[in-house]
Amino acid sequence: MFERELEVAISLARKAGDCIMEFYEKGFQVHQKILKNDFVEPVTEADKTAGEIIVSGLKEIFPEDGILSEEAEDNPERLSKQRVWIIDPIDGTKGFVEKAKDFAVHIGLAYQDRPVVGVVYQPALRRLFFASEGKGAFLSENESPPQRLHVSEKDEFEEMTLVTSRLHRSPKISEIFNRLNFKNQIAHGSVGLKIGLIAEGKADVYIHLSPHTKFWDTCAPQAILEEAGGVLTDLFGEKIKYNLSDTQNYNGILATSRKVHQKLTDKLRPILAELGRFKIESRRN
Repeated sequence: MFERELEVAISLARKAGDCIMEFYEKGFQVHQKILKNDFVEPVTEADKTAGEIIVSGLKEIFPEDGILSEEAEDNPERLSKQRVWIIDPIDGTKGFVEKAKDFAVHIGLAYQDRPVVGVVYQPALRRLFFASEGKGAFLSENESPPQRLHVSEKDEFEEMTLVTSRLHRSPKISEIFNRLNFKNQIAHGSVGLKIGLIAEGKADVYIHLSPHTKFWDTCAPQAILEEAGGVLTDLFGEKIKYNLSDTQNYNGILATSRKVHQKLTDKLRPILAELGRFKIESRRN
């Protein structure tokens, strides 16, 4: 149903990735942008140029669709659209700035309030995760034939690997790791690449406590994870709706397999309460 959309998203992700790697090799200036509650994030010319490549390409091919991009002003007209492209030109800009390789291009398509197409491209390693609704999730490395992805079948926490943020790790994550008795943990950059590890079956759970992620961090990865047999919700098991004016994921992220999602949500809820991580009721249409 979304074959053409996926094809275009893959092409634009690769094109943007090539542009990003040119900046990666030749150098770039870093600026700071101040978000809500004085939260500060880096931004570079690579973010902005890659964003322009993706947005202009989508506008040319799908002129009737809405667009929400991290590096562009939000146009409220998107709220009247059934289809909205949600873009993060560089997810993991801090990793890009420090010349690590764990950053990615995100291009997602939301239909009404749910993700239906997702592309997460790691240009430094030429790893391309992609999915469209009802067609499965895949990974292509170095432009090799795509391999079908499926989440792990593990159902005991003692066997599971938790993937955590390499650069934004909360001390409370260590408490959750110990309380749930996970077996291992992997530290990685980029929300999309962490969720990609779950889609590959290399990790089992991602818990993000911060209220600072946005729709462009989760839309594309969610489409991929769900087609690989996983689930992405907020920390409290509630669905993230992508057709709202406020784009912030106030209630964090919980990503795992469909098999253990409810069990994990139930176990996590009292721990979150003890840690003072309560549900935030501040999102509005």
